[in-house]
Amino acid sequence: MEAAVVQVLIVDDEPLARARLRSLLTGQAGFEVCGEAGDGPSALAACADTAPDLVLLDISMPGMDGLETARQLAELETPPAVVFCTAFDAHALSAFEAQAIDYLVKPVRAERLAAALDKVRTFLAGRERKQEGAGQAAARSHLAARLRGSLRLIPIEDIRYLQADEKYVVVHHARGEDLIEESLKSLETEFSGRFVRIHRNCLVARDEIVELRRSPEGNVHAVLRHVETPLEISRRCLTQLRETLRHL
Repeated sequence: MEAAVVQVLIVDDEPLARARLRSLLTGQAGFEVCGEAGDGPSALAACADTAPDLVLLDISMPGMDGLETARQLAELETPPAVVFCTAFDAHALSAFEAQAIDYLVKPVRAERLAAALDKVRTFLAGRERKQEGAGQAAARSHLAARLRGSLRLIPIEDIRYLQADEKYVVVHHARGEDLIEESLKSLETEFSGRFVRIHRNCLVARDEIVELRRSPEGNVHAVLRHVETPLEISRRCLTQLRETLRHL
């Protein structure tokens, strides 16, 4: 069955910026502009009238800015996906805390917009599947790590394992490692289909585990596909881990 066309609302206080986004969207199959708004209150009213699937949202607007607009959109029963388009990159962390799908810096490039729209398609498809099933919101596609005042986005599929370290969690991924301020327990709950607990302080991506290996001392370690040093498995987690791997 052919996928439904994604309805897009463009929100920016600058008419030229709205016109550029509208022009860029004409080259994107499966997306259709259903309206425009020049400020936050108008955007909320337009969403109530047209129920768009996606809002391309400026941050720096007079009165109600884009971040506050996004927070109010998130309160809707079925909130639209939000992609921020802004001239400044200083709001990136706040943007993702407002549950944005992506963050584009002006002038928006066609290829960068296309990448963001791919994420939107994935998000909307995942949400639809969740609604048809358990009725839960789709899991995030990235984790966000603060990095000397900026933000680094880490794709979930690039993560090898997550390890608690005092009040932080160390994310070991394809490009290195970063710290995030989230609890290991909440990550285990949110991404239960992707990560499995091997220790009270460690979650491992299921598809990274190559084998379970017992050391001469009797301890069991997980050998990972892309990690040189095997990771220790606690006795408490071992039985459940073996059962989980048996059903992969």
